[in-house]
Amino acid sequence: MKNNKKMKDWLNNFNLSHPLVIAGPCSAETESQVMKIAHELNNSDVTIFRAGIWKPRTRPGMFEGVGAIGLKWLQKVKSETNLLTATEVANANHVKLAIDHDVDVLWIGARSTVSPFIIQEIAEALDGTDKIVLVKNPVNPDLSLWLGGVERLYNSNIKNLGLIHRGFSTYEKTKYRNIPEWQIPIEVKNRFPDIPMICDPSHISGRRDLIFDLSQTALDLNFDGLMIESHINPDEAWSDAKQQITPKTLIKIMKDLKVRNELVEEEKYKNELYSLRTQIDIIDHSILDSLGKRMKISEEIGGLKKTKNVAVLQNKRWNEILDKMIDEGNSKGLTREFISRIYKAIHQESIIHQEKIINSK
Repeated sequence: MKNNKKMKDWLNNFNLSHPLVIAGPCSAETESQVMKIAHELNNSDVTIFRAGIWKPRTRPGMFEGVGAIGLKWLQKVKSETNLLTATEVANANHVKLAIDHDVDVLWIGARSTVSPFIIQEIAEALDGTDKIVLVKNPVNPDLSLWLGGVERLYNSNIKNLGLIHRGFSTYEKTKYRNIPEWQIPIEVKNRFPDIPMICDPSHISGRRDLIFDLSQTALDLNFDGLMIESHINPDEAWSDAKQQITPKTLIKIMKDLKVRNELVEEEKYKNELYSLRTQIDIIDHSILDSLGKRMKISEEIGGLKKTKNVAVLQNKRWNEILDKMIDEGNSKGLTREFISRIYKAIHQESIIHQEKIINSK
């Protein structure tokens, strides 16, 4: 995909003095609910009102959205407020209905992004549209799937494209509903700086108390905007109740967030920043050097195990190492979750190295 500098034009057209804010309920439930939220968010930092009309659910029997009638409520939002509208589409029929009801922004959800067939169907239905189309990252941390979805849309002559970072699923229990894996959207931003990147802290967190910190992190990383779920009565929401916040709370968050300057021309600042980044570069090289040495030792251990016909995995030893490193990491201000993930990756790489030695002839 070409690095098309026109991709951010749609964002620049808003003439905003702050990052873009997309907000509204996870699901449109009733006309009254939609209109109350929209009117409370009107004349705030929110530019685009979002509401799920069709809700892909993990299990049958759960609330799957009100359907096309909700699009009429979005039309009413546009007529009574200054807000643009946005909803999720998952097939060609959704696209047609959304366009027929003059929805301004269409987003493709994480479950749809994982399927090239679904993305292609949506791309063909959107061919040549001037609507803004946002692509959420796939459920799993697969960068090629995410970018592949964007490429399919781009090839269908859709120029107003953007990305939504909503975190990634993991089988491990963490404080997040979907782990951020910040390095993935950062890599995308570095490779395609002219594609707007929106953060969805609601789906990353799964809990309303984490939304502010995640939003601030996204802004510190120069994300172009936020998509936050807001409900008039979050605890009674028909879907994703725990991660929604009231319009009043959302407006306060917008006021409290700090927007960093992307570039400061002060010479002292640049010198200090260069020095600190250089230090990080040195440490990073040292980390890689140490990991390389560690794997060499693992290979020597693999050689010893081979001579004695000993199994590679020694659970007692592994658990002792993990517990010790978690304790030591905690003393250095590193979280249990971080140390656990790092050392599980190191342990897995060590096993791979030992197995190569043991299975060699």
